[in-house]
Amino acid sequence: MHRSSHSQALQGQVAIVTGSARGIGKAIAAGLAARGADVVISDVDIDGAQATAQEISALGRRSLAQQCDVAQRAAVEQLVQTTVSELGRLDILVNNAGITRDGLLVRMSEEQWDRVLDINLKGTFLGCQAAAKVMMRQRAGKIVNVASITGLIGNPGQANYSASKAGVVALTKTVAKELAPRGINVNAVAPGFIATEMTAEMSEKAQAAFLEQIPLRRAGTPEDVAEVVCFLASAAADYITGECLVVDGGLTMR
Repeated sequence: MHRSSHSQALQGQVAIVTGSARGIGKAIAAGLAARGADVVISDVDIDGAQATAQEISALGRRSLAQQCDVAQRAAVEQLVQTTVSELGRLDILVNNAGITRDGLLVRMSEEQWDRVLDINLKGTFLGCQAAAKVMMRQRAGKIVNVASITGLIGNPGQANYSASKAGVVALTKTVAKELAPRGINVNAVAPGFIATEMTAEMSEKAQAAFLEQIPLRRAGTPEDVAEVVCFLASAAADYITGECLVVDGGLTMR
């Protein structure tokens, strides 16, 4: 799955991946580890995080599991502090943690709106802020934020989610401009229809309708997204910053 030519691309580097107990986050963590990085697994689900961390350790990498609600500043700062104290540095941050609380606009509660914006957008802001303080001292680092095509084109029933992900794209560009003079690259990926536990909740009819619109005629896999994140986290992307790479099988091509 992960090509051997990548095997040492991130040797000696330390990464944090939020929301990495399962799904896309877990695939990203595995991809970074396969390329030589030590990886901190961060999730609200500590049991899932520990299981993923054990899988990373089995690859011969150092790995920590940390329980973290990314909407809480103290928790995010503790996550970064623990990473640096235990593993010595922080080279890569992937802000992947995200939730959905779908509902049509006219029926959406403030709680549905607030929770999604807190995790998806505020959580990404807090992660960028905490990591930047470490990376600025190092004068090096890579931040990759996980957005979504819904943040680019919208999606009925996802006013909160699409607004949060559009915010992630704009936040990425501003943080990229602020941190570029310190040698820090900040980019985003915008996955399309990816087969995960989150999308498995959709009806078969809804999934089939989605697939008909995708030129490549298949759902994406978590690994499809992970490959792009690993590229953006590597030296191969040293001259790319402020970008949002769409990973959607051609669904939203213009």
